Amino acid sequence: MRRTPPDLKITPRDRRFGRTARSTRWWLGGDPVATAFYNALSVTFPEGEAWFVESVRAFRDGAPPALAAEIAAFVRQEVLHTREHVAFNRQVAAAGYDVTALEAAVDKRLAFIRAKPAIANLAGTMALEHFTAILAHALLADPRHLAEADPEAAAMWHWHAVEEIEHKGVAFDTWMHATRDWSAWRRWQVRSLVMLLVTRHFLLDRTRGVLELLRQDGLTGPRIWARAAWFAFGKPGMVRKILPAWATYFRPGFHPWHQDDRALIERAEQPGGVLAAA
Repeated sequence: MRRTPPDLKITPRDRRFGRTARSTRWWLGGDPVATAFYNALSVTFPEGEAWFVESVRAFRDGAPPALAAEIAAFVRQEVLHTREHVAFNRQVAAAGYDVTALEAAVDKRLAFIRAKPAIANLAGTMALEHFTAILAHALLADPRHLAEADPEAAAMWHWHAVEEIEHKGVAFDTWMHATRDWSAWRRWQVRSLVMLLVTRHFLLDRTRGVLELLRQDGLTGPRIWARAAWFAFGKPGMVRKILPAWATYFRPGFHPWHQDDRALIERAEQPGGVLAAA
């Protein structure tokens, strides 16, 4: 049963960021750890979002009209996100970072999952879309996360967050349609197992990426590891703050729109909001 709001509008916003101004190396408040956290995440997006599109498109034929329209809008948004993260990652490289090893790790992980059945790819996409949606919620709910960031970089991340919330139910609804002949128990088993696997790889891979970028800054050893852990789980504690929302994924009957957080989008886009000000 579909739980996506019937009046939901998924609106691709064709915005460009950071084309004229070059960010400093540590563009988030002069903090190498905070900068590495977002840089390592951004490196995953160009190839990752192309994979999201492939995974969802594989099941668009025969989708109900409302879902088919949402898939089309989802694809347009993700294509724009890919373009902007390519541009952002060029700035990361221009600041002196070598991200080839991080990109190779993403390619290797995606090559592994792409060899699996299409339904497994959709389950992986659905799990990672939950991750991006809850990260987006946290980013918009507390503007302090990017308050000290380079304005163009902050605008790009806020824009991306708005659209991740907007289309957060598309992969899930596509999964529900694709598995409509499955039992509820089988659906829960598969999506829960895939989420556990995705979480393990996501956290390990992003941690390696953050530490590699910090290594390139000459920052290594237990002290910097502790500092990175504190950033993720202490203050500002983005990873810690999303854990309750992450856990909701395992509830029987879960749906991404059980939490209707479109108010965050409205707040971001209203005059004076983090997106309107960009």
